Amino acid sequence: MNKLIKKKDLEVDRDISWMYFNRRILDEAANPNIPLLERLTFLGIYSNNLDEFFQVRVATLRRIVELEHNVRLHKGHSKHILKQILKLNEKYSRDFETTFIQLKEELVKEQIYFVNESELNAEQIERVLLFYKESLMNSLFPILVSRMTEEPELNDKSIYLAVKITNSEHKKDRTKKKEYALIEIPSAEFSRFLLLPQTGEGTCVMFLDDVIRYCLPSIFSSLNYDHYEAYSIKFTRDAEMDFDNSTYQGVLEKVSKGVKSRKSGVPIRLVTDRNMPKDLLKYIEKLLKIEKEDAHISGARYHNSKDFMSFPKIKRPGLKFDPQPPIPKPTFDDAVSLLTLIRQKDQFLHYPYHSFDYFIRILREAAISPDVKEIKISIYRLAKNSKVIKALICAALNGKKVTAVVELLARFDESSNISWTKKMEEAGIKVILGVDGLKVHSKLVHISSRSGNIACVGTGNFHEGTATVYTDFTLMTAKKSVVDEVETVFNFFEHPYLNPIFKELIVSPIFMRKRLQAMIKTEMDNAKKGLPAYIHCKINHVVDHKIIEKLYQASNAGVNIQLMVRGNCALVTGEPKLSENIQAVGIIDRYLEHSRIMIFANGGDEKYYIGSADWMERNFDRRIEVYAPIHDPEIQQQLKRIIEYGLKDNMKARVVDGSGKNELNQEDELIAPFHSQKELYHFYKNSYESYSPQIVTKLKI
Repeated sequence: MNKLIKKKDLEVDRDISWMYFNRRILDEAANPNIPLLERLTFLGIYSNNLDEFFQVRVATLRRIVELEHNVRLHKGHSKHILKQILKLNEKYSRDFETTFIQLKEELVKEQIYFVNESELNAEQIERVLLFYKESLMNSLFPILVSRMTEEPELNDKSIYLAVKITNSEHKKDRTKKKEYALIEIPSAEFSRFLLLPQTGEGTCVMFLDDVIRYCLPSIFSSLNYDHYEAYSIKFTRDAEMDFDNSTYQGVLEKVSKGVKSRKSGVPIRLVTDRNMPKDLLKYIEKLLKIEKEDAHISGARYHNSKDFMSFPKIKRPGLKFDPQPPIPKPTFDDAVSLLTLIRQKDQFLHYPYHSFDYFIRILREAAISPDVKEIKISIYRLAKNSKVIKALICAALNGKKVTAVVELLARFDESSNISWTKKMEEAGIKVILGVDGLKVHSKLVHISSRSGNIACVGTGNFHEGTATVYTDFTLMTAKKSVVDEVETVFNFFEHPYLNPIFKELIVSPIFMRKRLQAMIKTEMDNAKKGLPAYIHCKINHVVDHKIIEKLYQASNAGVNIQLMVRGNCALVTGEPKLSENIQAVGIIDRYLEHSRIMIFANGGDEKYYIGSADWMERNFDRRIEVYAPIHDPEIQQQLKRIIEYGLKDNMKARVVDGSGKNELNQEDELIAPFHSQKELYHFYKNSYESYSPQIVTKLKI
């Protein structure tokens, strides 16, 4: 079998598969069945994802291509992949523009108008000038780049207006010919969108870019010019951090300097207004040192569309999703002590269907309970005003021993984690800054108590913000065999030279790959014996070659493999004599599917796991990840329901087969529509109502 599998032929490149995933988000923006302003949000998500993809993955590919060229390696695979990505990006960019134009036309029908600087009426002009004078003016700092001798330090998280300043034909002073300037659009300080006085019953919205365009004569009034042209540009830098490992600095100092090094990363993508004059474009390319190999996208008037994620709230029915408040958990609400409740029976939370506040309640109770001696937690990402940290600090102030394992290298959250580390250390919390050579990505809590220890194992970060939009799962258990092994993981964080043994937990890089391969092998053996043999999983990414090879072998052995894969998927499904027993779907919906769930038939005695790891080489070999077994039958049934609903979805699930077609999961059009996230919400709501119908009205669900 090994001889038959050639990675280049039977797997989709991980970065190409990522482009297919992001395309599914763009398809949601074009979906006429979604409320208009939610479709704008999907455009923002697509754009934000693309920015990070270029900063990380495309930048890495570009470095590989350059290295292969320098050492005269002519395999050309990386260069070929890079060309494919740029080709797909060009196509998707055109589709993005088309979608935005369609959305603007549909918004007009709802009397919502985008107004530019040439379309203002007298009242709107007054509003723009007042906003400029009172607020915007002192946040604009033009850089006259045509007068500079060195490259200016520019921020690739912002967009800029590239301005060409000249005198008109009738101007008498012809001594000055032209100048070039850059103005950073301060969208970090202000909303990207300015609401203008209404026209009748309509709502008028103006891009901040256009506000600045209108005010250019005031901005450059001292330069004695009278003609201004401004074009939006956006560039992306390589986000790889540079570390100086030759020094004896601590981890905190090295990461802090590494974050700063991003500001001088090499530009790898430039997006410009296609109407920009050639002389100005040429000047900008030279200024940013954009090379032929870099992505150069000639686009429309506006860039940085991630700002659509924070589009102004317009109170108009039907423009946003109907509210879906978290469903209460009566067992939690009725419990005097959540820690006691967990000791009696395993509990779970499924965000955002349930509120993250319940998890905060557990930490808060632990922080003040006289029985609790110690709290340990692993941290990857945190909310801006984290209640998790407040609970930990509260525990430390109450005399509890608190240990926080913080991963400083959580990409793009490094600065935030450095800041939280300092605050926790000031409060007396013991902070462990990860493990040298490994990323700590597991989501664990261990609470030591005189009444019995408790552990929490999650699929997502302990983050109040993402818990409202990411579907994640948290197990809370007092089962000694599991709780003791969670404590062993924390001991490994402190003493990584130890060689721990795990029977309940599946831990990387300690045997996770081998355990997963062994469980797949068990399904193959059971299929040959005629026993139940299937693998049903919900995962974010499937790109590890060895695991894919094992799944192909399992398919050929007759194992039924059903996957929910949100993001990268290198599998080619449905191929005769290779993967005909493998099916995969990807769901893009109002909530981002993030939980990781594994179910193995195990000959009829099913095994259930939840955890933090995707099926990627980095997760198996270079990260500390944890899958925990689920023993409670009620929780097992809930995990099975989540996967069954996702596989049954024919409204939001798209077929992930390696082709990039992203067709809806609709084999039989006669089957009634099934929307998994809505159905799960209704299931939890109905379960709650049947438990305590007398208080449902208070919640206005």
